[in-house]
Amino acid sequence: MKNNNRVVNDPVFGFITIPNDFIAEIIDHPYLQRLSRIKQMGLTSFAFPGAQHTRFHHTLGAMYLMQEVIRNLQAKGCEITVQESDAALAAILLHDLGHGPFSHVLEHTIVQGISHEEISLMLMQKLNDEFQGRLDLCISIFKGDYPKKFLHQLVSGQLDVDRLDYLRRDCFFSGVSEGNIGSERIIKILDVKDNTLVVESKGIYSIENFLLSRRLMYWQVYHHKTAIAAENLLINILRRAKLLMRNGKDLFASPSLAYFLKNDINKSSFNDSSLKNFISLDDSDIISALKVWSEDTDKVLSLLSKAFINRHLFKIEMQEEPVGEDKLQRYIDEYKKLFGLSGEEASYLVSSGSITTDIYNQADASIDILYKDGSIKSISEVSELLNIQLLSKKAEKYYFCYLAI
Repeated sequence: MKNNNRVVNDPVFGFITIPNDFIAEIIDHPYLQRLSRIKQMGLTSFAFPGAQHTRFHHTLGAMYLMQEVIRNLQAKGCEITVQESDAALAAILLHDLGHGPFSHVLEHTIVQGISHEEISLMLMQKLNDEFQGRLDLCISIFKGDYPKKFLHQLVSGQLDVDRLDYLRRDCFFSGVSEGNIGSERIIKILDVKDNTLVVESKGIYSIENFLLSRRLMYWQVYHHKTAIAAENLLINILRRAKLLMRNGKDLFASPSLAYFLKNDINKSSFNDSSLKNFISLDDSDIISALKVWSEDTDKVLSLLSKAFINRHLFKIEMQEEPVGEDKLQRYIDEYKKLFGLSGEEASYLVSSGSITTDIYNQADASIDILYKDGSIKSISEVSELLNIQLLSKKAEKYYFCYLAI
């Protein structure tokens, strides 16, 4: 199919041009089109109803920002060939292929011990076979093997275009303006020195704003307590469905969802069959199953599924200390009496755990500031506004979720 200067009208960045047939072919592939059926922000729409945008929206936006970064770097004298540019665009388009239904929510529920980045790489390699090796350079950049390290940093790093897009996009659709960032300004101040991405010294304040915005978005939006309650409710539903199906109960599920519910799929057992079923999964598999399960004869499964479908979510309490076993047991005992359940059955009506985040991970490649005399310093050395030690420290909060009576 010929590209013919295809243009997409994006609500965040305006008109996005698909640069050539190679990139158009990737966008049109079923692997990428699947992302239009997966919400970018998982279950956050329970707290922010406008957050209905998809992973597909995000990948197109990230591709646009990658185009802008490459143009600006080339204008500053950085040599980036047409092949390298196409490979970088392909890498950012394909970086999210490994996300399961509702993005991060079910990452360790559908499969165990394997990250979405690892699945993305598997799918890219499978796609490369189909493309007869045309994604070799793309995969090299994605893995960080390519000598021009800044290209990998733009795909996955402290200042990658992935973050630049999702912060802008998630702010736009959630309506939370506090997390908004000046992505155009950040792109203008990026440069390359010794094949490494750097920031011009005049842009320190923009980077400080970027880090603060990211912190705000995590604690105000991504870790919103309503979203956490919805996530734990859905995880418990799938845990219950897994148990029932592995004990021989015939539950409604799409073939791909049934595959993961019936089988214990982990890193060592993830094979071609697993990959084929995974790429067939999206949000609709889960929602359609929950609608049917809400009328199931299993009291726990129907109770929880109906609660999710009708937005009667778990109640949630946030606290500074881990939840004690005695508190969990009190609620379990109450549910046993109220619903006539066993202790094991009642345990699905509660959930506890913790959420953590580190906004600036100093173990990763640092954000480096380039001065006019050619010297380079880490943002942690020169920032007057930010306490980088505080930003890089893993903040942890504990939660207790329970079914409202």
